[in-house]
Amino acid sequence: MSASNYPSWGRYPASQPAAVQRPAARPAALPASSTPMLAYGNGRSYGDSCLNNDGLLIDIGGLDRFISFDPATGILECESGVLLTDILELVVPQGWFLPVTPGTQFVSVGGAIANDVHGKNHHGAGTFGRHVRSLDLLRSDGTALTCTPNDNAEWFAATVGGLGLTGLVTKATIALKRIEGPFMDVDTLRFRNLDEFFAISAASDSDYEYTVAWVDCTARGGKLGRGWFMRANHKPALGQQPDPRKRGGPTFPFVTPISMINGATLRPLNTLYFHRKRQPCSRDTQHFQPYFYPLDGIKHWNRAYGPKGFLQYQCVVPHADARASIAELLERIAAAGAGSFLSVLKVFGDVESPGLMSFPRPGVTLALDFPNRGRQTFTLLDRLDDVVRAAGGAVYPAKDARMGAAAFKQYFPATERFKAFVDPAFSSDFWRRVTGEDS
Repeated sequence: MSASNYPSWGRYPASQPAAVQRPAARPAALPASSTPMLAYGNGRSYGDSCLNNDGLLIDIGGLDRFISFDPATGILECESGVLLTDILELVVPQGWFLPVTPGTQFVSVGGAIANDVHGKNHHGAGTFGRHVRSLDLLRSDGTALTCTPNDNAEWFAATVGGLGLTGLVTKATIALKRIEGPFMDVDTLRFRNLDEFFAISAASDSDYEYTVAWVDCTARGGKLGRGWFMRANHKPALGQQPDPRKRGGPTFPFVTPISMINGATLRPLNTLYFHRKRQPCSRDTQHFQPYFYPLDGIKHWNRAYGPKGFLQYQCVVPHADARASIAELLERIAAAGAGSFLSVLKVFGDVESPGLMSFPRPGVTLALDFPNRGRQTFTLLDRLDDVVRAAGGAVYPAKDARMGAAAFKQYFPATERFKAFVDPAFSSDFWRRVTGEDS
């Protein structure tokens, strides 16, 4: 890959590293560089936390080896460039699964640690970092640390959710979860407004391991916040199991001249999806792939947003103000005629995140994609920030491309403490933007 082929998933902002290095094996030392360096996993962060304009990117794609796996205990040791999809291919046939997975399987282990990713089971399992038993961290001064929740614990807490800024994670040990097979029991329930969403969510947490909702962000009035609630558990073995490896799917062939998600398509798409089933509730058996990773079935779907790319906005607001805050966010989005077809609503549980800078915290999280329409989009996102900040919530750095320094410090009050762990040779476009620091 050339240095120009390292974008973020949102394809905004434009950024080009001065150089890229791709180690073929775990390095004993980091390269000397006159510019800041940053690890780059598989580029699935939406904003600029994985970008390093005019700096050195360390492409960890070559660190893709499994070191050990114990099928009796589910303990996996691998290099940081291994993708979650590769883990699933190895362990699902042996009766194991990822303890936490985000909405795409094409994330590196290093990226999952750096962003302390969360999934549909946060209310019970917490974040990915809670299941990391150890990680190896290489610093620019040559220091090599093995970090666990008990040994070098402060370094562990800084690196989990630390946006790749504490050094290069070279390998990790992860505790997987036992399953009987690759299928899920999935309930799908239609809800008519936000009140029904909160009622279904509260009634589901104790009996369902995975919960998430799609919400129609164009609906207003008495229909505000309507959508579909999907809750699921792993299904007992069904006898002969199909091969769970990733399958080839359609590819979005090119970047469209304009965004296909626009004012003319947004409301019809949302309305059609809301009315996609005649029955208000259903139960069916699904393979884990379409339940956890529906968008992974279309390769390069981000191209549909056109040459300017898109911005994802994911926030969390505390439980105390959640109903009013989510309603206000959705009302502002609908009134602006903006919004998203990929709108996700989920209740985070009270499981404490292990990282100093982890995003998940008790509350309700809303995530949406917005086509980049320039000032119009940024003005709307600023107005959403007003709601989140007033509620004492936060915006997810892995999805962000535009939050300011004051907002970042409010969202992440441990920032000043975290700075002591940032490797002086590491930086990113995101870090420079939210701190005003060169490294």
